[in-house]
Amino acid sequence: MHISFLLHNAFGVGGTIRTTFNLARALAGRHDVEIVSVFRHRDEPTLGAPEGVLLRHLVDLRRSSAGYDGGHPDIERPAAVFPRGDGRHWQYSRLTDARIAEHLRSLTADVVVGTRPGLNCHIARQTRRGPVRVGQEHLTLDSHSHRLRREIAHRYVLLDAVTTVTEADARAYRSRLRLPGVRVDAVPGSVPAPTVAPADSTGKWVVAAGRLTTVKRYDLLITAFAEVVAARPDWRLRIYGAGDATGDERAALRALIEARGLYNHVHLMGTAHPLEPEWVKGSIAASTSSHESFGMTIVEAMRCGLPVVSTDCPHGPGEIIEDGVDGLLVPVGDVDAVAGGLLALIEDDELRRRTGLAAVESAARFDPARIAERHEALYADLVARGRDAGPREAVLTAVRRGRGLVVGRTRAVRGLAAAVVRRATA
Repeated sequence: MHISFLLHNAFGVGGTIRTTFNLARALAGRHDVEIVSVFRHRDEPTLGAPEGVLLRHLVDLRRSSAGYDGGHPDIERPAAVFPRGDGRHWQYSRLTDARIAEHLRSLTADVVVGTRPGLNCHIARQTRRGPVRVGQEHLTLDSHSHRLRREIAHRYVLLDAVTTVTEADARAYRSRLRLPGVRVDAVPGSVPAPTVAPADSTGKWVVAAGRLTTVKRYDLLITAFAEVVAARPDWRLRIYGAGDATGDERAALRALIEARGLYNHVHLMGTAHPLEPEWVKGSIAASTSSHESFGMTIVEAMRCGLPVVSTDCPHGPGEIIEDGVDGLLVPVGDVDAVAGGLLALIEDDELRRRTGLAAVESAARFDPARIAERHEALYADLVARGRDAGPREAVLTAVRRGRGLVVGRTRAVRGLAAAVVRRATA
């Protein structure tokens, strides 16, 4: 198969980029795979180009490039196709509308895969007849604004499939959106095997990683670690991650560390790439988020041999960690429970060793090769099944012409989509 991924910016850093690169690299062993990045702002991808994958871009933001698009007159005009509810709308323009449309209407791939809601809407509206349309969801339905959920409900009816990273989110899409005929599958993110030996459970470090944002609740982790230090002052905490542009969260965390007298025990480490050598210096990982779309850093820590003490928040941790076997799940927002979970592993060397070994074994199910097989099976099934081109093209035409459709009028479109399903599965 020829598989084409549409990505916001393959030259930056982020979980969606990393996951897409892992998947594309694994699929490239058996298929013709490309990643089309809407934007390019640097010469080489920060994460390194995935082997065997063609990487190209649509809009060049490199000032030193002969193809620099920053002066194009349409780049200042707001996008009309990319939905306003998507948080990246401010970066899109009439120029991206045109470039993405040109790309999708000329695409000869068997499968085209979007990697965020705004791009999934582009794929639904602008892809030429023929390729299977798949929209990936790397966040959650609940995390989207009401405006974006309405846009998704309106546009996703033209996709062949939507994939979520957790089963909980897949259930939300199936039960709360009327997407007749659109297959919704849960396929988790992937994490490759580490290139370093796993942790040996003897290092007296707790490690946490992720952007310094309020949703990660590092304030709760630091407060809980004060209880840990009171009982075991020989243990320390390292937090890896970059803050936002203002630095407000980092400043607030530093102030909390000072106020708690933890400056010798809690360290804000900044970013590290790769992170694997830092994981294995520790013996326990911590995740105290109020919610997660999946929990990529949890899997990364487990693959490096660290049991994870995590809040049992929506949606991912409970689908990754088996409580008491390869980590511990604690209630969201409960400082004492977080401290208790950490101390349970700190005080019991055998439990820490056993859960660390179990974490390595359990996390192998997220290996890119295994995850790629699940995506591959989905794509192959959709390609083989095909679609009834006549009714489907009528649906597509109706939505393309209905930029101003209100919710009531979309019922006719959805009814037509349902007819497509009945005929395809008859």
